Amino acid sequence: MNATSSDATPGRIVLLTTSHRVAPGLLSWPAWQALHAADRVLCADGAHPQLPYLREAGIRVDEASPTAEELVGACAGGRTVVVVATGEGEPALTDGLARLAGSGRVAMPELELLPASYDLPGARLLDLVQVMDRIRAECPWSSRQTHKGLAKYGIEEAYELVEAIEDGDRDELREELGDVLLQVVFHARIAEEDPDAPFSIDDVAAGIVTKLIHRHPHVFGDETATTPEEVKEHWLRTKAVEKRRTSLTDGVPLGQPGLALASKLASRVRTAGLTVPPPAGEGIGYDLLAMAVRAEAEGVDPEAALRAAARAYRDAIREAEGTPTEG
Repeated sequence: MNATSSDATPGRIVLLTTSHRVAPGLLSWPAWQALHAADRVLCADGAHPQLPYLREAGIRVDEASPTAEELVGACAGGRTVVVVATGEGEPALTDGLARLAGSGRVAMPELELLPASYDLPGARLLDLVQVMDRIRAECPWSSRQTHKGLAKYGIEEAYELVEAIEDGDRDELREELGDVLLQVVFHARIAEEDPDAPFSIDDVAAGIVTKLIHRHPHVFGDETATTPEEVKEHWLRTKAVEKRRTSLTDGVPLGQPGLALASKLASRVRTAGLTVPPPAGEGIGYDLLAMAVRAEAEGVDPEAALRAAARAYRDAIREAEGTPTEG
């Protein structure tokens, strides 16, 4: 049919887009309506994951990759043509349609972009899982890594995240959060291969979701909490019951930096309402312990305070050297 015929009714083109992060066949109701009402449904990719489900629903899909002129011609006479877009989104076709519309020589069909499925918040995490699967299978280095071998990287990435927070660099913060997230996904992927006690990233996510809901009854349950202190008190109480801990010191990692360790112990004591003075002793270690306990009681993170002071000291050193101060 001649697309430039002056007496032709232009018709309608529907460009149907889908997300590969949503299970095939789960389309919006407007999308199903458009598909069933169309005069023709076209798709350039014969292996498109949606096609089996469309055909199962009784929709005929022609494998075709029309030019812009051919598509406009197919719509002549008031016909509606639905194009099921490939993963790239049909840029060549849309560019061609834009050129035709700009020429002013063609009676253009109505053009509608119809998202048949779209990403929900967090959907890109599925991409990360897929990428990690492939890297684990095909990368000579990644395929040989173990939990123990990766442990040092987890510590390094955590410190780099803290530095990005202290620097206030938003771009760096986003990147470092991604690096920390990678450690979680990497370890979970390795865990899938354990012959005795495998678990996946879904198990990790399910566990933390359950924990968060259980420890926030003031959000998901009937309890109330009006201050951060009440929230923290309930969190620690619930955690102690879950872990069946007999001492306040249970679960405090001794491998963390010394000031952070002292502050954590002091926080546990204060929250429990106990009075446990720092042990008396000679030497800088006991002096630092007493200062860390005092800082925690005053609401100061001694580790962060020392880091801030150390950064100021670094700047003073660079100034004395005549070296430009870093941000």
